Amino acid sequence: MSGIPEDVIERVRDAADIVEVIGEHVELKRTGSDYRGPCPFHGGAHRNFAVIPKKQMFYCFVCHEAGDVFSYLMKRSGLEYPAAIREVAGRYGISIPERQSGGPDPREPLFTAVSVAGEWYAKRLRESDDAGAARSYLAKRGFDLEKLGPLGLGYAPRGNEFIEAMARLGIENKVLLEAGLAVEREEGGIRPRFWNRVLFPIRDLRGWPVGFGGRVLGNGEPKYLNSPESQIFHKGRLLYNLHDAKPAIRKSEQAVVVEGYFDVLRLIEVGVEGVVAPLGTSLTADQAKLLKRYTTSVIVLYDSDAAGLRATFRAADELLRAGLRVSVATLPEGQDPDTLAAEGGADAVDTLLSDAIDVLERELQLLERKGWLGTLSGRRRALDRLMPTIRAASDPVTRDLYVSRTAEALGVSRESVGREAESGAARMDLTRSRVSRDQDRQHGYRDLRASPERELLRVMLHAPEWRDRIEEALPTVGLKEPEGELLAMVAATDADTQGSDLLNGVEGEARVLFAELIEQGLGEMNVDAIVGGALDRLKGRKIAAKKRAVEREMTVVPEEEKVELLRKKVALNRESRELGIFEWNVIRRGGKGSEG
Repeated sequence: MSGIPEDVIERVRDAADIVEVIGEHVELKRTGSDYRGPCPFHGGAHRNFAVIPKKQMFYCFVCHEAGDVFSYLMKRSGLEYPAAIREVAGRYGISIPERQSGGPDPREPLFTAVSVAGEWYAKRLRESDDAGAARSYLAKRGFDLEKLGPLGLGYAPRGNEFIEAMARLGIENKVLLEAGLAVEREEGGIRPRFWNRVLFPIRDLRGWPVGFGGRVLGNGEPKYLNSPESQIFHKGRLLYNLHDAKPAIRKSEQAVVVEGYFDVLRLIEVGVEGVVAPLGTSLTADQAKLLKRYTTSVIVLYDSDAAGLRATFRAADELLRAGLRVSVATLPEGQDPDTLAAEGGADAVDTLLSDAIDVLERELQLLERKGWLGTLSGRRRALDRLMPTIRAASDPVTRDLYVSRTAEALGVSRESVGREAESGAARMDLTRSRVSRDQDRQHGYRDLRASPERELLRVMLHAPEWRDRIEEALPTVGLKEPEGELLAMVAATDADTQGSDLLNGVEGEARVLFAELIEQGLGEMNVDAIVGGALDRLKGRKIAAKKRAVEREMTVVPEEEKVELLRKKVALNRESRELGIFEWNVIRRGGKGSEG
């Protein structure tokens, strides 16, 4: 958006003293850890304007203007974003590279649309009568709306008012669609993507809003809905609250990772500033690398039920692969970070975090409680369970310590554990090399890594009860070979056959793939969504092939025959829009469709 490298922008922001910059125009007085003064934007006389150094941001509790040091100069002095960056850089002796030619950032309309939408949603939450249920919901959960103000929470109402408001503000429908703020109606036109939801703005590292996460009010599915992937929003490469949490993470040299938006809000409320969360999915490799920029140590604070533990150890493995040191904080039974902080306050959270233990120690603790360390067969199984964590440790010292500790705990030689770890790592390297080569192969398991076939296999391996229902849907969609053979093989097994037992029936690359899918698990993913999405992608592939065939035919037929082909193309477009609605409802019911 600015033509200035992002790392330079971050360096300028980190170097800036926001209190000093704003203090040149506003008489600020210290109030606790913040500074207060009269708002320079709405001309108030009272000290309702807060400058928050630890977050490098300002916020007015009356007119609700908010932002960072760059936003302040843009709003106060009418500067463009690049000029504001250069102004701050000049104050603090940071050199800005000359702007490269190439014109304005083509993504700028999307950034603008999301920013304008965020302001509209936030005002709606604060002021509108129809947001009463949203305000009541937050109050019921124990959140003070006034304190949440700087975080920019919003409310997406029912109806089409959002679209109408954006049109009045000059945001085109095309931009709303590209920014993920709207979706196309089947009958034409557009409607808001978010409907009757509390919205959490998601910002990039510069603090620019790029998307939203929405929690539905009352009954409705999905419970949480994120913005779709776009030119500015990449769910797997962003972390909720990282922009605000960066200074605290750097200062404490530690980040806390939780699962959800409300967990983040609650921990912030009790004083834990360096807290972030993935965006409704398992922690990704990109998110782990993002944290590595700011710290070397992470505490994972997820729920302690079975699903939470699986998600904990998957997240920990990604963090270890990024070279981070990983500890696990263990919640009391039946609590999550939100309820713990709400009921026990800062003391309870501080105690929990200070008692966090290394992830390998936590795994050993759980295995010992299960009684696995008391028998030979149990210790063998325990070693298998610990291997993913040992292999994930990319730091040589950490891996060496893990090998030694595992050998000690299981009563086996250090050499045996080391050999097991190295042989598994070698197999994974071989798999990666196979996956990366032969890019022009039309058939092969390489294509399965990001394919819908892979997702269906993953479900059938971990949720055998879905095999019959998925098998029933497969004849209606197009499958690639040899992936289709694997799907048919797994679908044909009964629900009592565990995924690990199927390893005995496959060899070569297929065996490597099965082992990888079994280790990957399903975690917190919504199985309905996984299966529905995979089937829709398969059907979409089939429809796209038909459309390509029609388009090729149109280039060679006489003009009088093109009308019929155009009708076919329109029908296929309609089929694309209606993709999966009937058949997926059938699959979810677990049987054949019927009218009525």
